[in-house]
Amino acid sequence: MQTDNWGMFQKFLISENANISVTDFLINALILVILGLLLELTYRKCGTSLSNRKGFGASFILLSMTTMIIIVTVKSSFALSLGLIGALSIVRFRAAIKEPEELVYLFIAISVGLVLGADQRIIALLGFVVIMAIVWVRFFTRKPLSHQNLFLTVESPEVGKLDLSTLIKIVDKHFSAAELKRYDESPGGMQVSFLIEAKNPEKLQAFHDELKVQYSGVHISFLENISV
Repeated sequence: MQTDNWGMFQKFLISENANISVTDFLINALILVILGLLLELTYRKCGTSLSNRKGFGASFILLSMTTMIIIVTVKSSFALSLGLIGALSIVRFRAAIKEPEELVYLFIAISVGLVLGADQRIIALLGFVVIMAIVWVRFFTRKPLSHQNLFLTVESPEVGKLDLSTLIKIVDKHFSAAELKRYDESPGGMQVSFLIEAKNPEKLQAFHDELKVQYSGVHISFLENISV
């Protein structure tokens, strides 16, 4: 009896397949491309990440499409789904994701691919519309900086040389508004980034001069906050 059950289970693994409609796949792929382009546009316009948002956002469609293809394939066979679990258990994905915002947008892209791969178009569209509505409402209601909007980055090749509390005091002293965006410390040095509001160029020069006196050898850069 046990032998018969095992044989039936093996036959199920080999023969169990779901029909994959090419038409449905192409329709879902078209929807995915449209949603991916909208997600990329939203990330470029509404994102606050210091990374190259244009280049990073361009990967959303590829990530969603890859996810959808995998889901469409493995849902057609129980054996393939077990194989996917085994493959993922031995593969490590390493990416330099330094800000939570980047991870959130990656999860959105993956979710779109998952839901469309499961052929749940209504859920994908409704969920995407709700998420995008939240992002854009927060973007338009966000309090704008009244003066020049810049990214300030301070780098030191020596670990432990920059004291964060002292650096924040100097930043607050020279700029009318400042927000800490990133703090990195590695064997190769330290990097601290701020989103600042500068009233005039004289403030930038005054900050530069005081910081050079406080910490000699540091590198200071100012970058305009462009959303594209």
